[in-house]
Amino acid sequence: MSETGPLVRRRDALFGSAVAGLGIPLGFAPAAGAMTAQRAGSCTTPPDAVARTQYGPVRGYVADAVFTFKGIPYGADTGGENRWLAAKPPARWSEPLNTLAYGANCPQTLHPFRAVEHTFLQQWTDGFLGEDMLKLNVWTPALSGKHPVMVYFHGGGYSFGSSYELASHDGAQMARNHDVVQVSINHRLNVLGFLDLTEVGGAAYEESVNVSMTDCLAALRWVRDNIAAFGGDPDCVMIYGQSGGGSKVTTLLGMPGGKGMIHRAAVQSGGGGALPTAEQSRDFARRLIRELGIGAKDITALQKADWNTLYTAGQKVAAQINGPAGAMPGPSATPRVGWGPTLDGKVIELRSYSDVAPPISRAVPVMIGNVSEEGMGFGSNPSETEWRADLTKKFGGAKADALIAAMKRAHPEKAIRTLSYGVQGLAARNRVQQMVKLKHDQGGAPVYQYLFQWQSPQLDGVAGAWHTADLAFCFDNAARCDQATGNTPAAQRLARTMSTAWATFARTGNPSQPGLAWTPSDPVRCQTMVFDDHCRMVDDPEGEARRILLA
Repeated sequence: MSETGPLVRRRDALFGSAVAGLGIPLGFAPAAGAMTAQRAGSCTTPPDAVARTQYGPVRGYVADAVFTFKGIPYGADTGGENRWLAAKPPARWSEPLNTLAYGANCPQTLHPFRAVEHTFLQQWTDGFLGEDMLKLNVWTPALSGKHPVMVYFHGGGYSFGSSYELASHDGAQMARNHDVVQVSINHRLNVLGFLDLTEVGGAAYEESVNVSMTDCLAALRWVRDNIAAFGGDPDCVMIYGQSGGGSKVTTLLGMPGGKGMIHRAAVQSGGGGALPTAEQSRDFARRLIRELGIGAKDITALQKADWNTLYTAGQKVAAQINGPAGAMPGPSATPRVGWGPTLDGKVIELRSYSDVAPPISRAVPVMIGNVSEEGMGFGSNPSETEWRADLTKKFGGAKADALIAAMKRAHPEKAIRTLSYGVQGLAARNRVQQMVKLKHDQGGAPVYQYLFQWQSPQLDGVAGAWHTADLAFCFDNAARCDQATGNTPAAQRLARTMSTAWATFARTGNPSQPGLAWTPSDPVRCQTMVFDDHCRMVDDPEGEARRILLA
């Protein structure tokens, strides 16, 4: 991006407002000559890029007019004696803390990097692992003002993932082009985030079974209490997430602890779920303790145990209890114990967007959608005969024939390989309709739905709109994610349109924009914004094919 003209003037104004708004002591202020030299480039580390949190000042950097802070602590180290306890505040500090790089990710099974095509498309990075992972990242256009705040929760099904695993998660473009404050977080996952140890450690561990979700609440409390120092409006906060992140969003919408901190929400390719009961999760914990061969009350042994030992034992026990996973993706219709939230009656009181749209978030507008090729796995390349045989095994011959015929009629331009990836997209469409109905029938704030079906030109154009493909566009990252998008003119246009919708929704609760009206959805017409080369409202796109799955 050019460093001449309005951009430089805007940056000068931002720095001026930062110094005035923060009341930076003279000890932090640079010499005039030094500041001039530092601003010559597109990325600088000026001493006045400092924001004051309740725990201490943090120093970030400025890249093309965006203030960036990475790895800000919102909680203390969760390792050792803090394992499975509610997040504790970080130790306070007095001098500016350099928050210039992402923090640790929760210990997890790493991406194998065997599917090179998928890795290429997603531009995946694992980062580094550690239990001092309660960190968040902020991108902001200014350190003053009252900008809408967009808080993103990463995917990974409650078991893996991070705020920066995908290139698409970078929030700079949203701050730069849409005048919002972008936030993303890391938190506890898998066995470290979901294990009921009440019987082992006593009352202090009553929330251990949902400590991953209470971490998310702790991050939202940090936003409420600190985001004004980054130019954000704590009374205008949108939460959103994709895949497992979408399920985190629907869970948060039903948690009493989140009331008042969430003003808009978007659920992308995820959401809902038949959460296990407290007793089911407690039984899982008992079996895990026996599998580990430690004493029934030995919390110290659990705190000292290697993460992989805990995780492997948990996976084994969960498989014994749950049996094989279902044939189709998405939340299970029956409760499955293991790495996910529990209906404990305290932290989580209901199965949000599975049984009910929660009353506590009745006034929160919600956006729900998915991508067309949710099941893309580049290693899968069936012939039509092979695809038909696979569907026949899952659904029976008549349904398989009807499904293939409907999908081919709807999309004669798509290869059989691409169509085969789309069956899981249809299952996701059905799940979207269920959640839309729950929200609509509540009679509160509106619900909007979308379908992302833009077909990537990369790798011969057969991957379609895969699971996570929408993130490059709603984050306005067509250029950063050029391995996925090709950064074509069409991709750039769509990214502008889609990111504008997300930012406008964060700002107003209505994702419409000039030239593209987006009407709320109902369970009869299923009004849907289709994101493609030509963005448009369509009643129940893919309706014929998705209903075959329901028959």
